[in-house]
Amino acid sequence: MVDLPTNKKIILFDGVCNFCNDAVLKVIKYDTKNQFVFASLQSYIGKEITNHLGIDITKIDSIILYEPKIAYYIKSTAALKIMINFGGIWNLATVFNLIPETIRNYSYDFIAKNRYKWFGKKEVCMIPSKEIQKKFL
Repeated sequence: MVDLPTNKKIILFDGVCNFCNDAVLKVIKYDTKNQFVFASLQSYIGKEITNHLGIDITKIDSIILYEPKIAYYIKSTAALKIMINFGGIWNLATVFNLIPETIRNYSYDFIAKNRYKWFGKKEVCMIPSKEIQKKFL
């Protein structure tokens, strides 16, 4: 396994999904505490991490939030934890934790299943600009 930063939370995302790429750019914008780094699920490091965690990405169509040596989260729980980490007004997202995870994930899965149809798909993963390149593993 490659050396991972232990002081950062790692977001694994679908690198060919337009919606997912836009979401990553939003996270970078709101990550004022510089807590997150990113890797696409299709990248070498993304595959290394999912193999290490025992996650079969052919069965779990999801964003993954990995906190090295602590835990990992998928689907709606990952999305909520990311938003809550922004602090401030984003802490209001904690109210969604009152909704049972199965119901939250039903909505998440519906969006995930339709994301290519609604938002499109790239042929290859996004190449980050020089300004944000240090945020990617």
